[in-house]
Formats: sequence, C-alpha cells, structure tokens
Amino acid sequence: MPASTLLTLDQIREAATRLAGSIERTPCKASRTLSDLTGAKVVCKYENLQFTASFKERGALNRMLALDDATRARGVIAMSAGNHAQGVALQARRLGIPATIVMPRFTPFTKVGHTRALGAEVVLEGDTLEEARARADSLAAERGLTFVHPYDDPLIAAGQGTVALEMLEQAPDIDVMLVPVGGGGLIAGCAAAAKALKPEIEVIGIQADRYPFMVQALGREVPAAQGMTIAEGIAVKSPGQFTRQVIADCVDDLLLVSETAIERAVQLFVEIEKTVVEGAGAVGLAALLDPAHHERFVGRTVGLVVSGGNIDTRILSSILLRGLVRDGKVMRLRVISYDRPGELALIARLIGDAGANILEVYHQRAFSHVPIKAVEVDLVVETRGPDHARELIARLEKEGLEVQRLDHDISESGSLQM
Repeated sequence: MPASTLLTLDQIREAATRLAGSIERTPCKASRTLSDLTGAKVVCKYENLQFTASFKERGALNRMLALDDATRARGVIAMSAGNHAQGVALQARRLGIPATIVMPRFTPFTKVGHTRALGAEVVLEGDTLEEARARADSLAAERGLTFVHPYDDPLIAAGQGTVALEMLEQAPDIDVMLVPVGGGGLIAGCAAAAKALKPEIEVIGIQADRYPFMVQALGREVPAAQGMTIAEGIAVKSPGQFTRQVIADCVDDLLLVSETAIERAVQLFVEIEKTVVEGAGAVGLAALLDPAHHERFVGRTVGLVVSGGNIDTRILSSILLRGLVRDGKVMRLRVISYDRPGELALIARLIGDAGANILEVYHQRAFSHVPIKAVEVDLVVETRGPDHARELIARLEKEGLEVQRLDHDISESGSLQM
C-alpha cells in the first residue's frame, strides 16, 4: 500500500527532531527464543521502557510543544485509560503546563496512582472512554482548557510515528510490522513512516477480538463481545476519524486476537524476555502465537511494537499462574479415597515421593456425592511439566486411588506451545 498523503514522512521527522533529548530511544532487539517458538525472526521495539512505560509520551509531547504560551498557561485536559494520561502528565509537568486527566472508573490502580504522582489532577468518571470524554469536554469548556486527544490528531499521530522511524533505523531488515490498534494513533503514525521509508513493508494492525471497532470502522463485519479485556489500553469503541483515513491508505491488514492469546503473550514476555508488558502491548506477539494467524509469518522478519508495560500487578500474577496451568506445571486434582486415619498423609507422601509439590489442599467430606466411607481431596499440585503430571497421576492410580484432573479446559487451550 502507498505512503500517506494525510500524514507525511516530513511531519514525522519534524516530530522526531522536536522530541530528541526528551523521549527515550528505546531498544529494538531480536529475540532468539521467540523466533524459535514462532518460526519467524522476531524483533521487538520495547516502548514499555519509556519513563512512563508507554509510547504515549511521544505524541503527547509533540502536541503540547505546538501550544502557544497563553494556551499553555491555561492548561490542558485529556481523557485516558492510563498510558496517554501518564504521557500527558509527565510532559505537561516538564513544560510547566497544568494538566487535568479524566479516567474511567475501571482504570487499573497502577495507572491512576502513577498519573497523580506525575502531578496531574485526576478525575475518575464513567465506565467507558466515551463517558470519560464527555466529562473531559465539559471541564475543558468550563475551565478554558485545551483538549489533548489520545489518538485522533495529526500531531499526536506524527509523534507516535517516531516509533517506526527508530525501528527501521535499528532493524532495517523488518519486512512486516505488527502494531497494536485502539483509536489508531500509533498505527497511523507507524504505517505512514514505514510505508514512506520502505514501501514494500507490510504493516498489520492487531486488535483484541472483544473490541474490533477499527476493523468494523473500515467495513469488515465482525462480532464485538466488548466487556472485560486485559488489553484495556486498546479497548476503544470510537476509533479516530483522521486515523482511520491514514489506516485505510497505508495499513495492509487488521487481525483480531483472543484473550487467551494475549495472556499467553504477556506470560512469554516475562518468562523469555524478562520484561513486563501490558495486554495492549502484547497483542503483536499474540498474533504470532495464534494458530489462526501463525502461518502467514513463518520465515519472515517480524517487528513487534511492544507499546506499553503498565499492567496491574494482581492481573499479572493471575496471568502467570494461569500460564503455569496451561503449561502443565500446575494442575488441580481430585483424589477419591477411603475415609480413614492416615489416608491424607498417604496421598501427600505419594505426591512428595513422585517429586511434585502440593500448593493447596481441601479435604471434602460433607459436600460430596461419593460413598459415605469415601472422601474427596482436592489438591493444587506443582509439577515439572505435562509428562511429570501424567507420571504422578499414574502413580496415584497404581496405589488404588481414583484420580480426576480438573484443569483440562485451561491447560489445553489453543496456542503455540514451547
């Protein structure tokens, strides 16, 4: 697809010049292990290593640098689920501009706390970005504040496009770029830059399948589940008007990925790359892992824009635990045995002798349908992996115990396995 006439390479290069010295030039590194796992040469641009752990600083600063002194003195306002909020707050403080941020009530505590710590006034309003936007518009009118849009602004998109400028300087052999898509500012900027620098490159946007609203805006009929997603940074119901035009001009395809694939990608970034990535930042890797998309990338050099790392620690811990279950390293068993003294100790000894570790145990008598002289023991057990888990179950059964495995639905979910 051709370069954009709405957002030019010169505009993005001008943004890069303005941002120089104020924004991190983040690493862009190949991953041997992710490459082996996916069959592609995987190169990651780590925007989660910005000061606010997100690319959003780039566009926010580029936009606010364009304000005159009188406008700066009155202040700016933004609505955001977190990353844009922190980008605006940080760069506004650096420029001496008062900043007010309206955030939806569901925003993770981590992002709310960080935004306040950066000096912005935080207003929590509404359950969606649209409701937060309505409150931001109202406050802007009341106080004479300038609205800094999270994505639908040429200056914002130009700032975000500096990600791709750096990426193709650091890894010029990239032949396909996978970019998260919410409102479209990041992919609009990246696609405009990439297509101008390297017309043959393929730029593909990735959306969470529960929020496919850019896909719908561009004319594809796909269902939208909405509701909960761990990729809240791209859970945007109202894509930008400007950004969708640039996307229509420059982006080759848009793909949807499942919650399970996103979870798996977050887990692998922690385990393999030793870096924390939020759901929205992990969707590119999720697309590589998803069996529905995997084959189109095999043998290619794939650049992943790892857009952010602001994830609630509670959510991250749950993802990692569920990942251990999927990998067969943690399993839930129900053992049915005689209700007699020493039976629980016998079960524990058998598990220990097999080299497994009991994490949780629940000894059930009353709420059960087993014979009155039997007892159910539910256990969460740590093993070395699927083969070890099967060996453990076989050992328990050999001792005459009835064993049911209760975690198959999650442990057998579809994604590439290491």
